Amino acid sequence: MHKILDRLLYWSTGLMAAMALFGIMWLTVVDVTGRKFLNNSVPGGLEITEVLMVVVIFGALPLVSWRNEHVVFDSLDAVIPDWLKGIQARLIHLVCAGVFAYMARLLMMRAQRFAEYGDTTAYLLMPVAPVAWLMAALLGLTAVVHLIQVLIGQTDPRGHLS
Repeated sequence: MHKILDRLLYWSTGLMAAMALFGIMWLTVVDVTGRKFLNNSVPGGLEITEVLMVVVIFGALPLVSWRNEHVVFDSLDAVIPDWLKGIQARLIHLVCAGVFAYMARLLMMRAQRFAEYGDTTAYLLMPVAPVAWLMAALLGLTAVVHLIQVLIGQTDPRGHLS
């Protein structure tokens, strides 16, 4: 089960985030080259970069959460007994699931408002609602990942899935 979900997240959200980062890289190369040699930058380059950064950040969240590769505060781990670490990890995942689900709900409501008002970006006039819906969906997926972590637990006592 661990390997299947890991591969599924890797080939979906991980690949999506990697492709967006690759797009940012090439957009930067083209923009800087155009600015230096042609005195002309990519029109709307900043807005495109902002949208791609959303994809990078929110796309990586489910995979990072699944692999427990996020920043952790482990200063107290030396004094916590081993039998309590599993309970602590499940409780933390439960809290994270609740927080991510709540943020997904808020963002879904905001995306709906963006759609109703027809909000767009300033220069390229791209609709903002689909980006907000994507953010909400990825936050919801991250919440589900944390709920799965609560149910199946961790296989590695250091907090990383093997």
